[in-house]
Amino acid sequence: MSLPRDWIVPEWPAPANVRAFVTTRAGGVSEGEYGTMNLGLSSGDDRERVSRNRLTVVGHLPEMPQWLAQHHGVTTVRLENLGAEEVPRADAAITAIPGRVCAVLTADCMPLLLCNDTGTQVAVVHAGWRGMAAGVIESAVAAMGIDTSRMLAWMGPTIGPGAFEVGPEVREAFMAVEARAAEAFAPHVPGKYLADLYTLARQRLGRCGVTQVFGGGFCTFTERERFFSYRRVKESGRLGSFIWMAN
Repeated sequence: MSLPRDWIVPEWPAPANVRAFVTTRAGGVSEGEYGTMNLGLSSGDDRERVSRNRLTVVGHLPEMPQWLAQHHGVTTVRLENLGAEEVPRADAAITAIPGRVCAVLTADCMPLLLCNDTGTQVAVVHAGWRGMAAGVIESAVAAMGIDTSRMLAWMGPTIGPGAFEVGPEVREAFMAVEARAAEAFAPHVPGKYLADLYTLARQRLGRCGVTQVFGGGFCTFTERERFFSYRRVKESGRLGSFIWMAN
């Protein structure tokens, strides 16, 4: 079954058995600002429509994905350690089991995909600015427990550097860990900066030893017809990012 034309298949040199895609607004049944492929059950959308959208996505996956109760934290879970029907409170998931599907939902935060170059582990990270500043990327990389020089990363659709206005506290949170983070903040209006999450993610990955980084170049805020954006509309849908290893 081919994916809807507008959905995103990462362009990165991952092993052939590593599969991934990111949904866009296309291909679902939701309406209005949630139109059409909203996957967020807690977004305020009609739950029946969201459930139908999720079933459409599952049709392109080897199994039901492992949904997370995301909270902008740093907790990483291994799918191997979860019980049936468990929805862990976490912002990153890893698996070494072929056919198990890691997933996160986003609407301006960055979905970050990870794998090793032998295709024996995959992970996905929900990396908004709060989680990224707190260390969610480092948490996920460490939990994979592999040589980071053999790790690949792909940065999915997030709010772009020309649209993400933040206060000085955000800049200070990143600079407290990495002085070079200043490069990712451009002065904007008085007391505000424009933040570049792609640069910040690259820096955090680099600190872990992950240098094979791909993706970027999207903007969920400005690409209105393609992506949901919580910054643009509070009653916003959610995009889904999925990664797994083929059997």
